[in-house]
Amino acid sequence: MNILIIGDVVGKPGRQILEQELPRLKNEFHLDCVIVNAENAAGGSGVTPRIAEQFFRMGCDVMTLGDHAWDRPELVEYFSMQPMLIRPENFPPEAPGRGYCVWTSASGVRVAVINLLGRVFVKYYADCPFRRMDVILQELRDQADIVVVDFHAEATSEKIAMGWFLDGRVSAVVGTHTHVQTADERILPQGTAYITDLGMTGPYDSVIGQVKEKIVKRFVSGMPTRFEVAKEDPKVCGVVIEVDEATGFSRKITRIQRGLV
Repeated sequence: MNILIIGDVVGKPGRQILEQELPRLKNEFHLDCVIVNAENAAGGSGVTPRIAEQFFRMGCDVMTLGDHAWDRPELVEYFSMQPMLIRPENFPPEAPGRGYCVWTSASGVRVAVINLLGRVFVKYYADCPFRRMDVILQELRDQADIVVVDFHAEATSEKIAMGWFLDGRVSAVVGTHTHVQTADERILPQGTAYITDLGMTGPYDSVIGQVKEKIVKRFVSGMPTRFEVAKEDPKVCGVVIEVDEATGFSRKITRIQRGLV
Protein backbone atom coordinates (compact mmCIF):
# COMPACT_ATOMS: atom_id res chain seq x y z
CA MET A 1 0.00 0.00 0.00
CA ASN A 2 1.21 3.50 -0.89
CA ILE A 3 0.33 6.18 1.65
CA LEU A 4 0.82 9.92 1.11
CA ILE A 5 1.19 11.97 4.30
CA ILE A 6 1.06 15.74 3.86
CA GLY A 7 2.66 18.23 6.28
CA ASP A 8 0.88 21.17 7.89
CA VAL A 9 -1.35 22.89 5.32
CA VAL A 10 -1.15 26.67 5.85
CA GLY A 11 -4.02 28.90 4.75
CA LYS A 12 -5.52 29.32 1.30
CA PRO A 13 -2.19 29.03 -0.57
CA GLY A 14 -1.61 25.64 1.07
CA ARG A 15 -5.10 24.42 0.22
CA GLN A 16 -4.80 25.57 -3.38
CA ILE A 17 -1.41 24.00 -4.07
CA LEU A 18 -2.54 20.73 -2.50
CA GLU A 19 -5.65 20.66 -4.67
CA GLN A 20 -3.49 21.28 -7.73
CA GLU A 21 -0.80 18.71 -6.97
CA LEU A 22 -2.78 15.89 -5.37
CA PRO A 23 -4.08 14.38 -8.65
CA ARG A 24 -0.53 14.34 -10.03
CA LEU A 25 0.82 12.71 -6.89
CA LYS A 26 -1.92 10.08 -6.99
CA ASN A 27 -1.01 9.17 -10.56
CA GLU A 28 2.74 9.22 -10.01
CA PHE A 29 2.81 7.14 -6.83
CA HIS A 30 -0.36 5.06 -7.33
CA LEU A 31 -1.63 6.21 -3.96
CA ASP A 32 -4.04 4.15 -1.89
CA CYS A 33 -4.46 6.49 1.09
CA VAL A 34 -3.97 10.22 1.72
CA ILE A 35 -3.42 11.65 5.23
CA VAL A 36 -3.24 15.42 5.71
CA ASN A 37 -2.33 17.57 8.70
CA ALA A 38 -4.93 20.37 8.57
CA GLU A 39 -3.66 22.14 11.70
CA ASN A 40 -3.18 25.55 10.04
CA ALA A 41 -5.55 25.31 7.09
CA ALA A 42 -7.99 28.07 8.13
CA GLY A 43 -6.13 31.37 7.90
CA GLY A 44 -3.05 29.75 9.41
CA SER A 45 -4.79 28.71 12.61
CA GLY A 46 -6.99 25.62 12.97
CA VAL A 47 -9.51 24.25 10.48
CA THR A 48 -13.23 24.81 9.92
CA PRO A 49 -15.88 22.24 8.94
CA ARG A 50 -16.18 23.89 5.51
CA ILE A 51 -12.47 23.58 4.83
CA ALA A 52 -12.40 20.03 6.20
CA GLU A 53 -15.11 19.06 3.73
CA GLN A 54 -13.07 20.69 0.96
CA PHE A 55 -10.14 18.42 1.84
CA PHE A 56 -12.33 15.32 1.73
CA ARG A 57 -13.75 16.33 -1.66
CA MET A 58 -10.28 16.79 -3.12
CA GLY A 59 -9.40 13.21 -2.16
CA CYS A 60 -8.00 13.26 1.38
CA ASP A 61 -8.95 10.24 3.49
CA VAL A 62 -7.88 11.23 7.03
CA MET A 63 -7.06 14.58 8.64
CA THR A 64 -4.94 15.19 11.73
CA LEU A 65 -4.54 18.31 13.87
CA GLY A 66 -2.30 19.58 16.69
CA ASP A 67 -1.99 22.43 19.15
CA HIS A 68 -4.43 24.62 17.16
CA ALA A 69 -7.21 22.03 17.36
CA TRP A 70 -9.47 24.32 19.41
CA ASP A 71 -8.84 27.59 17.57
CA ARG A 72 -12.12 27.23 15.64
CA PRO A 73 -15.05 26.66 18.05
CA GLU A 74 -17.34 25.46 15.27
CA LEU A 75 -15.14 22.38 14.90
CA VAL A 76 -16.28 20.93 18.23
CA GLU A 77 -19.65 19.74 16.94
CA TYR A 78 -18.14 18.62 13.63
CA PHE A 79 -15.94 16.07 15.40
CA SER A 80 -19.01 13.98 16.21
CA MET A 81 -20.02 13.94 12.54
CA GLN A 82 -16.65 13.20 10.96
CA PRO A 83 -14.67 10.30 12.48
CA MET A 84 -11.83 10.70 9.95
CA LEU A 85 -10.87 14.06 11.49
CA ILE A 86 -8.77 13.47 14.60
CA ARG A 87 -7.05 15.65 17.22
CA PRO A 88 -4.14 14.72 19.54
CA GLU A 89 -4.98 11.58 21.48
CA ASN A 90 -3.10 12.68 24.58
CA PHE A 91 -5.41 15.63 25.25
CA PRO A 92 -7.47 15.12 28.45
CA PRO A 93 -10.30 12.57 28.03
CA GLU A 94 -12.91 15.34 28.41
CA ALA A 95 -11.78 16.93 25.12
CA PRO A 96 -14.18 16.60 22.13
CA GLY A 97 -13.34 14.22 19.33
CA ARG A 98 -10.96 11.29 19.14
CA GLY A 99 -7.22 10.94 18.78
CA TYR A 100 -7.17 8.02 16.38
CA CYS A 101 -9.30 6.45 13.68
CA VAL A 102 -9.26 3.37 11.46
CA TRP A 103 -9.70 3.99 7.74
CA THR A 104 -10.47 1.01 5.49
CA SER A 105 -9.39 0.84 1.85
CA ALA A 106 -11.54 -0.48 -0.99
CA SER A 107 -9.58 -3.75 -0.78
CA GLY A 108 -10.23 -4.05 2.97
CA VAL A 109 -6.85 -2.96 4.33
CA ARG A 110 -7.32 -1.24 7.72
CA VAL A 111 -5.13 1.80 8.33
CA ALA A 112 -5.08 3.20 11.86
CA VAL A 113 -3.99 6.85 12.08
CA ILE A 114 -2.95 8.20 15.49
CA ASN A 115 -2.40 11.88 16.33
CA LEU A 116 -0.16 12.83 19.28
CA LEU A 117 1.02 16.14 20.75
CA GLY A 118 4.52 16.63 22.10
CA ARG A 119 5.16 18.16 25.51
CA VAL A 120 8.55 19.87 25.10
CA PHE A 121 8.11 23.62 24.40
CA VAL A 122 4.35 23.11 23.88
CA LYS A 123 1.83 25.18 25.85
CA TYR A 124 -0.75 22.44 26.52
CA TYR A 125 -0.68 20.18 29.57
CA ALA A 126 -0.99 17.00 27.55
CA ASP A 127 -0.59 13.48 28.88
CA CYS A 128 2.66 11.65 28.20
CA PRO A 129 2.55 10.69 24.49
CA PHE A 130 4.86 7.72 25.01
CA ARG A 131 2.77 6.11 27.73
CA ARG A 132 -0.40 6.98 25.82
CA MET A 133 0.91 5.11 22.77
CA ASP A 134 1.32 1.95 24.83
CA VAL A 135 -2.38 2.14 25.74
CA ILE A 136 -3.53 2.91 22.17
CA LEU A 137 -1.61 0.00 20.67
CA GLN A 138 -3.31 -2.34 23.11
CA GLU A 139 -6.70 -0.89 22.13
CA LEU A 140 -5.91 -1.31 18.43
CA ARG A 141 -4.73 -4.90 18.68
CA ASP A 142 -6.31 -6.93 15.85
CA GLN A 143 -8.17 -3.83 14.60
CA ALA A 144 -5.61 -2.51 12.09
CA ASP A 145 -3.20 -3.87 9.48
CA ILE A 146 -1.16 -0.66 9.21
CA VAL A 147 -0.52 1.98 11.89
CA VAL A 148 0.59 5.56 11.10
CA VAL A 149 1.49 8.08 13.81
CA ASP A 150 1.48 11.88 13.31
CA PHE A 151 3.54 13.26 16.18
CA HIS A 152 2.88 17.01 16.35
CA ALA A 153 5.83 18.26 18.37
CA GLU A 154 8.31 21.13 18.63
CA ALA A 155 11.50 19.40 19.77
CA THR A 156 13.35 17.24 17.27
CA SER A 157 14.73 15.16 20.15
CA GLU A 158 11.22 14.26 21.32
CA LYS A 159 10.17 13.24 17.82
CA ILE A 160 13.29 11.15 17.20
CA ALA A 161 12.83 9.46 20.57
CA MET A 162 9.24 8.56 19.58
CA GLY A 163 10.53 7.01 16.37
CA TRP A 164 12.87 4.71 18.26
CA PHE A 165 10.22 4.01 20.92
CA LEU A 166 7.80 2.79 18.23
CA ASP A 167 10.22 1.10 15.84
CA GLY A 168 8.85 -2.34 15.02
CA ARG A 169 5.51 -1.51 16.67
CA VAL A 170 3.94 0.75 14.02
CA SER A 171 4.27 1.24 10.26
CA ALA A 172 5.32 4.89 10.32
CA VAL A 173 6.09 7.82 12.63
CA VAL A 174 6.05 11.25 11.00
CA GLY A 175 6.66 14.57 12.70
CA THR A 176 4.67 17.74 12.09
CA HIS A 177 4.41 21.26 13.61
CA THR A 178 7.74 23.01 12.85
CA HIS A 179 6.86 23.72 9.18
CA VAL A 180 10.46 22.96 8.15
CA GLN A 181 11.00 19.73 6.23
CA THR A 182 13.84 17.55 7.50
CA ALA A 183 16.08 15.40 5.30
CA ASP A 184 16.31 12.43 7.67
CA GLU A 185 13.66 10.14 6.16
CA ARG A 186 14.56 6.48 6.62
CA ILE A 187 13.30 3.03 7.48
CA LEU A 188 14.32 2.23 11.05
CA PRO A 189 15.92 -1.20 11.74
CA GLN A 190 12.68 -2.96 12.70
CA GLY A 191 10.60 -1.69 9.78
CA THR A 192 9.10 1.64 10.87
CA ALA A 193 9.28 4.53 8.38
CA TYR A 194 10.39 7.77 10.01
CA ILE A 195 10.90 11.49 9.32
CA THR A 196 11.36 14.22 11.94
CA ASP A 197 9.17 16.75 10.12
CA LEU A 198 7.10 16.53 6.95
CA GLY A 199 7.44 20.24 6.28
CA MET A 200 4.82 22.83 5.43
CA THR A 201 2.31 22.76 2.60
CA GLY A 202 1.94 26.46 1.97
CA PRO A 203 3.77 29.65 0.94
CA TYR A 204 7.57 29.42 1.17
CA ASP A 205 8.30 33.11 0.51
CA SER A 206 7.57 33.57 4.20
CA VAL A 207 8.60 32.74 7.74
CA ILE A 208 6.97 29.33 8.31
CA GLY A 209 3.93 30.47 6.32
CA GLN A 210 3.55 34.01 7.65
CA VAL A 211 4.37 37.32 5.94
CA LYS A 212 8.11 37.59 6.52
CA GLU A 213 8.30 41.36 7.07
CA LYS A 214 5.91 41.15 10.01
CA ILE A 215 7.81 38.32 11.64
CA VAL A 216 11.17 40.03 11.16
CA LYS A 217 9.73 43.23 12.68
CA ARG A 218 8.56 41.28 15.71
CA PHE A 219 12.00 39.77 16.27
CA VAL A 220 13.73 43.12 15.83
CA SER A 221 11.34 45.26 17.88
CA GLY A 222 10.23 42.73 20.46
CA MET A 223 6.68 44.06 20.08
CA PRO A 224 3.58 41.96 19.35
CA THR A 225 2.67 41.81 15.66
CA ARG A 226 -0.48 40.49 14.04
CA PHE A 227 0.45 37.52 11.86
CA GLU A 228 -0.73 37.26 8.26
CA VAL A 229 -0.54 34.23 5.96
CA ALA A 230 1.85 34.83 3.06
CA LYS A 231 0.90 34.06 -0.54
CA GLU A 232 3.96 33.49 -2.71
CA ASP A 233 5.91 30.36 -3.69
CA PRO A 234 3.45 27.67 -2.49
CA LYS A 235 4.74 24.12 -2.18
CA VAL A 236 3.39 20.72 -1.16
CA CYS A 237 5.56 18.84 1.34
CA GLY A 238 5.29 15.38 2.80
CA VAL A 239 6.27 11.76 2.24
CA VAL A 240 5.02 8.73 0.36
CA ILE A 241 5.44 5.51 2.31
CA GLU A 242 5.22 2.05 0.77
CA VAL A 243 3.94 -0.41 3.37
CA ASP A 244 3.80 -4.20 3.16
CA GLU A 245 0.13 -4.99 3.80
CA ALA A 246 0.95 -8.49 5.06
CA THR A 247 3.45 -7.45 7.74
CA GLY A 248 2.47 -3.83 8.38
CA PHE A 249 6.11 -2.74 8.06
CA SER A 250 7.43 -0.16 5.63
CA ARG A 251 9.54 -0.94 2.58
CA LYS A 252 10.28 2.57 1.33
CA ILE A 253 9.85 6.25 2.26
CA THR A 254 10.11 9.02 -0.33
CA ARG A 255 10.29 12.68 0.69
CA ILE A 256 8.42 15.09 -1.61
CA GLN A 257 8.43 18.85 -2.12
CA ARG A 258 6.49 20.16 -5.11
CA GLY A 259 5.81 23.74 -6.17
CA LEU A 260 4.00 25.49 -8.98
CA VAL A 261 4.84 24.26 -12.45
